[in-house]
Amino acid sequence: MMAARRAVDPERGTPAPLGATVRDGGVNFSLYSHHAEAVELVLLSAGRSDPSATIVLDPARHRTQSYWHVFIPGIGAGQQYGYRVRGPDRPGDGLRFDPSKLLLDPYAREVVDDDYDRMRASRPEAPNIATAMRGVVVAPDLYDWKGDEPLRRPLQGSAIYELHVRGFTNHPNSDVRPPLRGTYAGVIEKIPYLQHLGVDAVELLPVFHFDRLSAPGGRPNYWGYEPVSFFAPHRAYSSNQSPAGPIKEFRDMVKALHHAGIEVILDVVFNHTAEDGVTGPTLSMRGIDNPTYYLLDRKDRARYIDDSGVGNTLNANHTIVRRLIMDSLRYWVQEMHVDGFRFDLASVLSRGEDNEPLADPPILWDIDTDPILAGTKIIAEAWDAAGLYQVESFAGDRWAVWNGRFRDTVRRFIKGDDSTARDLADAISGSPNLFGDPDRDPMRSVNFIDAHDGFTLYDLVSYNAKHNEANGEDNRDGSSQNDSWNCGAEGPTDDSTIEALRERQLRSFFAVLLLAQGRPMFVMGDEVRRTQRGNNNAYCQDNEISWFDWDLVQANGRLFDFVARLLRFRRSSPFYRDERFWAYPGGADVTWHGVELHRPDWGDASHSLAFELVHADDPNTHLYVVFNAYWEPLQFELPPAPATRCWALAADTAAPAPDDVPPTPRPLPEDTERIVVGPRSVAVLGTVERATSI
Repeated sequence: MMAARRAVDPERGTPAPLGATVRDGGVNFSLYSHHAEAVELVLLSAGRSDPSATIVLDPARHRTQSYWHVFIPGIGAGQQYGYRVRGPDRPGDGLRFDPSKLLLDPYAREVVDDDYDRMRASRPEAPNIATAMRGVVVAPDLYDWKGDEPLRRPLQGSAIYELHVRGFTNHPNSDVRPPLRGTYAGVIEKIPYLQHLGVDAVELLPVFHFDRLSAPGGRPNYWGYEPVSFFAPHRAYSSNQSPAGPIKEFRDMVKALHHAGIEVILDVVFNHTAEDGVTGPTLSMRGIDNPTYYLLDRKDRARYIDDSGVGNTLNANHTIVRRLIMDSLRYWVQEMHVDGFRFDLASVLSRGEDNEPLADPPILWDIDTDPILAGTKIIAEAWDAAGLYQVESFAGDRWAVWNGRFRDTVRRFIKGDDSTARDLADAISGSPNLFGDPDRDPMRSVNFIDAHDGFTLYDLVSYNAKHNEANGEDNRDGSSQNDSWNCGAEGPTDDSTIEALRERQLRSFFAVLLLAQGRPMFVMGDEVRRTQRGNNNAYCQDNEISWFDWDLVQANGRLFDFVARLLRFRRSSPFYRDERFWAYPGGADVTWHGVELHRPDWGDASHSLAFELVHADDPNTHLYVVFNAYWEPLQFELPPAPATRCWALAADTAAPAPDDVPPTPRPLPEDTERIVVGPRSVAVLGTVERATSI
């Protein structure tokens, strides 16, 4: 039954729940493997490389159908463990069992990887107990949430702030003391900054425990898109390394953000794992039941289908994998109180076992309709690395999507490209032509101009070409199509004219983003001109290239103030609480203009556009916005204001701070019929009561 350093008397156990569950007097373990012939549960002690006990499960007693289970009395929370699974090693049939490998439980709530060696995990038939990742048994929930719950706000909100937990506070100038730099606790210390900026949701780059050694050439995996566990918070992001310490610290962060009115959205990776392709390491699912967990080439089952670009693709619509994904999402909502999820390469989840897109993908509908997930944000990156692009057609009734079309259109318009005015009009009004359904909530369009993957906003106005030499791939990695413009010099410059133009371009980017219908998102540091020195693929740069440089907050405070004031304006405006597309029944009335009223220029050479909004419930509430991407100032005719009101300037990206966004809208003289909008700038006007002192 067992080879052990200490006496263990295993009992039968139960198949449910999966994972390691503390019960009276011990721990129940349950693992799914349909193709396994034998399973060993390995118990380990912290700081020791040899097992404290190895329990060989008896199929007659410890197997129910494809579930292997056992109850071990006398152990509890903090116990480290893993599995060895035996079965055929026939890659041609998709079977890749390797009993020399200690395997991580897919349901492990905590992971220890202090001595992890990826190279050894990649060598077949090389025992790796001393260097494997280990699961840790976690006790039932004893955490005091002090009444905290997920905030469950509607999609309407100010902005989503994409944030890397480590990079946010790891810079030495962050004023976060060293033990807390780059941790969940470090994020807590910077909550006042987020409040002052005015964002109401943070989207955290992956915090599922990931393989930190998986980048090529020995470089670190900084972004975290190589998961090994769908339940455990990444241990290196915690200053508390005691058993269950990362779980507690993550919860502390969520609770503190909620107290500040800020939602927590997780960037989750269910399209692939860190086991990568055929030469990748055997860490968990590959060695537990390879053909269940991964999509395999039907013509050659030794080959993994690679829709993710990293070597493997999760078999997301298999019953067992669907359960794993749903159990993970429910866990993060119920036990960790997160408010939503952004799904990396979510189109992968629409594929069936033949790798073809399914008309009604079960896992996507599971997520869409699950009652526990009701009220959470579910956001799709609606494409994959194999060419599937579903932004306009993603499944479900409530999925929001990253609007890649918005990103491309706005970049090209602000840069000054031809043939962009008509596309900009659609992007500004929630992309109704893209999504089509008039009953769709326009806030399901997550509008963005940049994200972690690509140039920062500042680099979009400072570099014509990518500069990824630090990645060690001879600048071949990363996209060469960036729709960027350096404004006259590549990279840093002392030319004040170029610097002023870059500042104006940045303000215009933010103005379009925050004045468009839809839910805006931008990246940490965009508001203070954070640069990655032209690197548009900084996935392996765990250094000052990627970290938030807090000296920029003071150096570029004018841009910060502009963004904060524009966010406040957006929150106060009723037009950005509409649940209907502008110009559709129930939404605001929108009218498009050019330099002359009612004469928008949709021509290929047009570089300007204006629109007027009239609120559906208050015809006296108007908004007039002018976009001038032309390189000279243009004069725009003003629409007539309501009888008792006059126009007031709310923002002007060409004006110096603080006049770029006045504390309150500044009324224009009542006889003003036209306004001059500076080159490459945006002007915003609203209506206020006549003769009102503001």
